[in-house]
Amino acid sequence: MAVSAEFRDYVLELLEPFGQVQAKRMFGGAGLYLNGTIFAILASDTMFLKVDDENRKDFEAEDMGPFNPFDDGIRFIRSYYECPPRLLEDEIELCDWARLSWEAGRRADAKKKPKEHKKAKKAKP
Repeated sequence: MAVSAEFRDYVLELLEPFGQVQAKRMFGGAGLYLNGTIFAILASDTMFLKVDDENRKDFEAEDMGPFNPFDDGIRFIRSYYECPPRLLEDEIELCDWARLSWEAGRRADAKKKPKEHKKAKKAKP
């Protein structure tokens, strides 16, 4: 699941028009964040973008499938789909797809926050 520094740097360069994207190491790969929200994963020199019900159809239309970090063809992380390779040649379109994935990440974060808040309330004496 490792990602090469060359691939990571190439993707970050393509995403410069999108904003100040940060790459943070995770399990040998990297997570890509904008303003604290993860929207992509880099693994095995492949980019996977965050999906939800709003943008999944775009990936499926391109015959892209979910992230399989175990390479077993059985266990998938269905909230990330492989980025269509053609986007890695077109920074404008890649940034458009990244924005939609960032928005999916923001929606996912919004769903998590209330649950975390309830746990924090329960922890107080």
